[in-house]
Amino acid sequence: MKIHIPNSAFLGNIDPFIRGFDPAQPELLEITANEKWISVHPSVLAMLAALGLTLDPKNIHCPPLEAASRHYLVRMGLFKMLGIPSDIVITEHEPAGRFIPLAQIRTSEELTRFITDMIPLLHLEREPAQTIAYIVSELVRNVLEHAEAPNGAILCAQYYKKSNSIRIGIADTGCGIKTTITRSHPAQTDLDAIRLALMPGITGATPREGGTEQNAGAGLFFIKSIASVNRDFFVIYSGRGFYKLLKKSQARHGRLNADPFLDRHSESADMPPWSGTLVGVDITLDRTEEFSLLLDAIRDTYGAAVRERRKERYRKPRFT
Repeated sequence: MKIHIPNSAFLGNIDPFIRGFDPAQPELLEITANEKWISVHPSVLAMLAALGLTLDPKNIHCPPLEAASRHYLVRMGLFKMLGIPSDIVITEHEPAGRFIPLAQIRTSEELTRFITDMIPLLHLEREPAQTIAYIVSELVRNVLEHAEAPNGAILCAQYYKKSNSIRIGIADTGCGIKTTITRSHPAQTDLDAIRLALMPGITGATPREGGTEQNAGAGLFFIKSIASVNRDFFVIYSGRGFYKLLKKSQARHGRLNADPFLDRHSESADMPPWSGTLVGVDITLDRTEEFSLLLDAIRDTYGAAVRERRKERYRKPRFT
């Protein structure tokens, strides 16, 4: 496998980075980077770490980095997680309120501890903190419950004071969305499966509209809706499927769509195959609406979508 860290790869321009991923020779990993500058979204780091954890460190090749910003990879814990040496020397500063280094979560107990430790680091008011905690919890829970990923969920986050926003990335190398969704719902392609996974009330746990008491099929829809309401980016990549929620104008602010393809977005069905799932989301905190109001809007959209699908099912002719 080959992966190149560019000078810039955030959710708005992450497509070229993903297209440049070469999954050939999965027993080896070669990491290269831009020689002058590295500035990337946490999802890029999560993807690198998730790939590396599938290999013995001796099969990971990363030549000495020249970029002036290479220390960022060390501070976020990339080389430590991959178990490979680095000659980059840094002065570590307290991460509180600025970033959350790469973390590996494999159990619900580890998730609980991570959330407990994470929230104080962000120094947020109650509503935004509750939003961020929910997003992280749902993303990790999806991995733990559905992905069958031996290495669990790999995640990290970065806070940007100037824009008052937090960027979150999470990756796994499990079975992928298509495998989990098609246990209960038909999906011909990875992109079809991503579309279903983002719809409210659809889960691979059951063919029943609205899911179950334990899994209502609302997590990814909720997260995509938060990004949509705040006019932020949201990306999900699994198998060969890729979906990116694009920023919408102020005039379109506030509308929630049950079908993610009705949102302003870009998509692809022919990305390099990724065994597992990668999710990235940006949340602008000073545009985060009051959490209870957002919950009401999402519940209304969720309920309407589930009722409509049930009507469609009963409208279908039945032959005996």
